[in-house]
Amino acid sequence: MYIGNDLIESIPLELDRISKPGYVGSIKRTLKQKYMELIQQFPDPPEFLVIDPSPRKSMTG
Repeated sequence: MYIGNDLIESIPLELDRISKPGYVGSIKRTLKQKYMELIQQFPDPPEFLVIDPSPRKSMTG
């Protein structure tokens, strides 16, 4: 979760559960509740980024 340009917290996701309805949403709700006071101090809502952190192999030779 980012607030402004600051990374507030990151949580590793269970890859097999990402496609399940409500899984990512429940994590977002939990983070919003946990940081409610901090969120209220900023005009813009928090942002969430979901990425695959595993390194990719280069196809160059």
